[in-house]
Amino acid sequence: PGLLLLTSFLLHMKAGRASPTRLVCDTRLIQKYIGEAKDMEKKVSQCQALSPLSYPMVLPLVDFSLKQWKTKTNETKRQEILCDLALLVGAVTGAQSQVTQECTGRQLSQLYRHANSFLLLLQTFSWEAGPQEPGCSPRSMERTRITEIFLTYRQLVQGKLRFFFHDLAKDSCE
Repeated sequence: PGLLLLTSFLLHMKAGRASPTRLVCDTRLIQKYIGEAKDMEKKVSQCQALSPLSYPMVLPLVDFSLKQWKTKTNETKRQEILCDLALLVGAVTGAQSQVTQECTGRQLSQLYRHANSFLLLLQTFSWEAGPQEPGCSPRSMERTRITEIFLTYRQLVQGKLRFFFHDLAKDSCE
């Protein structure tokens, strides 16, 4: 699924400028990814014996103010989401090293593929040649429950990613 996301993105870029046209112009795609995030969250909660992790994972705080979000440039939004995704992918990797149950491990692998695909996707384009943001320092929290990793991913896709793609659609879609 992650490779499909990246491939569909790369096949539908506008020539001349890296612009994720199909991904942002076809709102059904982001709805599909939101549905998949909800499905993964539901499936992991159905795994047997979800014990707490032996050491906490650092997860990004992905809530945001829509009013503040609208004042940011697309590049700033992209950088913020990249930071959140990088922290999330790291948390998934850390959780995978602690999990022995097959059901949970399978869901974490799927989550890793999806989150990492978005991370790779967003790294492939930028709009402004201006100064780069000074590194990542996203707001974060430590959590020991596997389900919180999936909740964070769903909230990120439903929130920042969906609004980011919506904003890009206003600029890129006919």
